[in-house]
Amino acid sequence: MRQFLFFSLLMTLFISPAYSQKLAEHRVIVIMTDGFRWQEVFGGMDSSIVKVKRFHHGDSARLVKQYWAPDAETRREKLLPFFWNTIAKQGQIHGNRSKGSLVNVANPYWFSYPGYSELLTGQVDTSVNSNDYKANPNTNFFEYLNSLNAYKGSVAAFGAWDAFDRILNEKRAGFPVINAFDDYNSYVKSKDSDLLSRMTKDSFRTFGDAEVLDGFMHYQAMDYLKNKKPKAMFISYGETDEFAHEGHYGHYLNAAHQFDAWLADIWRFVESDPLYKGKTTLLITTDHGRGDKNKYEWTSHGEKVKDCHEIWYAMLGAKVPRLGEVQSPEQVYQKDLIHFVAKIMEIPFSSRPN
Repeated sequence: MRQFLFFSLLMTLFISPAYSQKLAEHRVIVIMTDGFRWQEVFGGMDSSIVKVKRFHHGDSARLVKQYWAPDAETRREKLLPFFWNTIAKQGQIHGNRSKGSLVNVANPYWFSYPGYSELLTGQVDTSVNSNDYKANPNTNFFEYLNSLNAYKGSVAAFGAWDAFDRILNEKRAGFPVINAFDDYNSYVKSKDSDLLSRMTKDSFRTFGDAEVLDGFMHYQAMDYLKNKKPKAMFISYGETDEFAHEGHYGHYLNAAHQFDAWLADIWRFVESDPLYKGKTTLLITTDHGRGDKNKYEWTSHGEKVKDCHEIWYAMLGAKVPRLGEVQSPEQVYQKDLIHFVAKIMEIPFSSRPN
């Protein structure tokens, strides 16, 4: 912890006033959806899965009508129109392994907490080996930003899953981490904050007490974004993972389609608000992959399920080169992604154990 504070002090002392002002204007939003496969990102609906009765639950005709097309490009656009009509034209999308773009997790576990930790700290700590792991001992990127004068008090995180209090170490990091069924109204007072809190509290707990439905979390995050105007924000959705574990391919596809629509919602706000327009970088990704070779394993992940280390990512916004869908050989790891953001912001982020 002393090393981290000393490093932050040095940054404060040596950053020029002009650069400090420039840094303060740059905004970043990292957005994740849990366990969403690269296969659907780049290929749309998987016919080998949807034809299995136990996975389509009697809804195959509707799914085929909504998401099917003979070619992968049309299928993926039906599933993820914002990805393929906006990000692919204005930003970049990585992870199409059939084109040689390889994006992998570097941690050996291939499930959620280790994946989020790798992404947010920009490193692999093999001691982080359980979804029940204690508060993360490693400095995360948003904690680092909150230590800088340019971002202090203007950082926030939202997550559908209640583990983010630990993953981001809310108590130590010093910024609000609003996840699962936290009382949103206790964090911010807005025209709709009380209603959002009551709706969340009284909602049907589809996944138990540990995870709220994405819709409640999304509208809280949007309310916070519009009213508090944070300079740095983390948002994580969970339904793509939950419905995959249930083996409900229709719900999984619908959750992905809705996630895409919520990305469009966030981007519309960014492009319409003068504090964000032209100054905001978005990183969009997932925490782990899912099974593929055995189509019955798409519901699962973890080190014993083949191919779960395979992921994807996209970037959009300020200082992001317009590469479109990357179709050339590359090898990128999950731990690299937050450093790409740090490089765009021209800050020397490095995680340290506290």
